[in-house]
Amino acid sequence: MLNLYQQQTKILVALDSIIFGFDGSELKLLLVKRGLEEDANTWSLMGGWLQPDESLSEAANRILFEHTGLKGVYLEQLATFGNPNRDPVSRTVSVTFKALVNIADYDEKISKTLTTKWFSLNQLPPLLFDHAEMVHVAIERLRTNASMHPIGFELLPEKFTLPQLQTLYEAIFDTKFDKRNFSRKILGTGYFIKSVEKQKGFSKKGAFYYTLNKEKLTEPTSFNFQFIPNFEKIL
Repeated sequence: MLNLYQQQTKILVALDSIIFGFDGSELKLLLVKRGLEEDANTWSLMGGWLQPDESLSEAANRILFEHTGLKGVYLEQLATFGNPNRDPVSRTVSVTFKALVNIADYDEKISKTLTTKWFSLNQLPPLLFDHAEMVHVAIERLRTNASMHPIGFELLPEKFTLPQLQTLYEAIFDTKFDKRNFSRKILGTGYFIKSVEKQKGFSKKGAFYYTLNKEKLTEPTSFNFQFIPNFEKIL
C-alpha cells in the first residue's frame, strides 16, 4: 500500500482567494503584487501554498492574513482549478475561496507590506495564470446566490437605506433596476426591518434606515429575486 503512494507524482496545492469589496457605488476586487508576475501590469489574487499540517480553510485564512493583515473574514470555498498547464512553473491544483467585505470597514486594516489595490470589476488589469477565469466563476456564483438568498450584506454597513441596497444589487448584477419595483419586491421578502431613523444630508425628506432581520435568516426559504430582468442572460 505504501509503495502505491510513493509511486504517485507529488502535486502542489495552492489556495487563491477572490475578495470582493463594495465602496458604496462599485463592486471591487482586491488584488496583490506577489513577485510572481513577469509583467508590471499583471496582478494576482491572494494566493499561497497549502502546508502539510493545514486544512484548506486554515491555509486560506493564513494566506489572506499574510498578504493583507486581515483576520476574521468569512471565506467560502468556491471551486477547484486543475488544468495541467495552468501554472507554467510546476503542476499545481488551486482551490479557490471567495469573500465579501465592506471596504469602509477593512481598507484601513489592510497591511501595506505587499502592494495591494482595489480594482473596479469593470476595469480589471491583466491577471496571473487563470485568475481571470477564477474571478468569472466567482462573479457567476455571487449573482446566482444573490438572486435566491439574502447575501451580500457583509458589503453594507449594519444599517442601510433602500437606495444603498439597490446600488449594491445593481453593482452585483451590473444592471439597473426600477426603483419602485425593487423596493416592493425587496420589502416583500420580510428580510428587512424598517427603522424610525432617517439618513440625513442626502435629500430633504431623507431615506429610512433598514437592518437585516437575522431571525428570518434561520427559516428555510427561497429568496428568488423575481425583479431581476433577464436573469438568465445576466448569468
